[in-house]
Amino acid sequence: MSALASAARSRRRLIPYLHRLLHSGPAAAASPSPSTSRFLRHSSPVPRTPDHSPYLRFPDVRVSTLPSGLRVVTQAFPAATRMASVGVWVDAGSRFELPGTNGTAHFLEHMAFKGTGRRPNAQALEVEIEDMGARLNAYTSREQTTFFADVQARHVPVALDVLSDILQHPRFPEKAIQRERGVILREMEEVQGMMEEVIFDHLHAAAFQGHPLGDTILGPEENIRSISKKDLEQYISTHYTCPRMVVSAAGSVSHDEVVDRVKDLFTEFSTDPTTADQLVEAIPAIFTGSEVRVENEEMPLAHVAIAFKGSSWTDPKSIPLMVIQSILGSWNRSVGVGNCSGSSLARGISNGNLAESLMAFNTNYRDIGIFGVYAIAPPDTLHDLSRLIMAELRRLAFHVSEEEVARARNQLKSSLLLHVDGSTAVSENNGRQMLTYGRVMPFLELFARIDAVDCATIMETAKEHIIDKDIALAAVGPISNLPELSWFRSETCSDDEFTRRIFFGNAQNN
Repeated sequence: MSALASAARSRRRLIPYLHRLLHSGPAAAASPSPSTSRFLRHSSPVPRTPDHSPYLRFPDVRVSTLPSGLRVVTQAFPAATRMASVGVWVDAGSRFELPGTNGTAHFLEHMAFKGTGRRPNAQALEVEIEDMGARLNAYTSREQTTFFADVQARHVPVALDVLSDILQHPRFPEKAIQRERGVILREMEEVQGMMEEVIFDHLHAAAFQGHPLGDTILGPEENIRSISKKDLEQYISTHYTCPRMVVSAAGSVSHDEVVDRVKDLFTEFSTDPTTADQLVEAIPAIFTGSEVRVENEEMPLAHVAIAFKGSSWTDPKSIPLMVIQSILGSWNRSVGVGNCSGSSLARGISNGNLAESLMAFNTNYRDIGIFGVYAIAPPDTLHDLSRLIMAELRRLAFHVSEEEVARARNQLKSSLLLHVDGSTAVSENNGRQMLTYGRVMPFLELFARIDAVDCATIMETAKEHIIDKDIALAAVGPISNLPELSWFRSETCSDDEFTRRIFFGNAQNN
């Protein structure tokens, strides 16, 4: 009874306070009383740029380059978990495949685990990995291929031995190749059911017509049925070269021990000095303003992606485009925070009930990139949704507030930190940056570059990449109400009066 009475007294004291807080006038809000100021002591309703430097002093990254040109990068964490991640990052993906062999890089990723001279079949390799309690995996992208293992610290030498063995001595038995064709074809069927994957494959086909970047990573069915052992061996000998490879380790690791082990094991790769940059310069990607539409009235929702030419990894505009992506934001109806979102695009879509979800994207490659908006929406809202998206994209070139830029910078920095949580993510981040930048960019430097992006930079970048620029469009589903590509292209034209009337007028009314 005493507990109930105490709770009742607490409620009686709290309710009048909440009433005063909610109904206090502007003067009270401007000068909070001592009793309320403590609630704003560590936060503010206005986004600020905090000093993150005390929290960004990560363990040092160490890099060694072997005489062969192969690079080794390590980042040793406190050894409390006694776990480590180690992998091989190769500067080769589907964009480097020869004409008619699209799908080889991904096929090779599958076949690498089918046995070597010392590990005669997939079962022997799998048993060895499971006996260590380890995890071995791989993935292929358009520009990179990765093989990595998560192991206990004492098993790092064995993991490096396994990785070097599967990449230097793969057997490619004919029976395994035939069996893997069926596996990849089933994987292709699964991917066809993942609409986000389908849309972005179509978007790449529209954005990079006639270029390997426009091809899918898995390749067409006819290639999967015809890729041979010779194709796989030729791809390895051509692209798996020491100057285009990085061994990355993170967690409970010793740099010197990893380097010594790599020197002993990674000895049979080609030392051909040809770099990925040279291959890209020979066949550069060109952004093409075109569209891919797949109409399917049986689907309940339409999937639409609108993209502009973006930047390469090393382009000075890559950081401002990342901030623009954060300004545009993402939203999903199931989350239910659209009306309160910091993204004006998300608020507009939520208030107008125009879509089920929204996601801004920004993808970088060695010489080019794409960025834009992907939305899932009912068919009867497609025209209004398109108008809102294009108006918001155009607005970025003429009117951006300091508050939304500061908010976007903070959100971007948080997102980047969340992506390096754990030794696997750190190893992946370091390996990828070594391939794209030639070094690992410290977070203090990266955050300084992000904090240097202000309103003027955002507007300048938007004018350069959005205003009067070509558009790539991909759409699947009931899309009869989606405007034509020419309409989208016309909506990129500079119209200061329209932008001022829509956005500045709304701001005054509010």
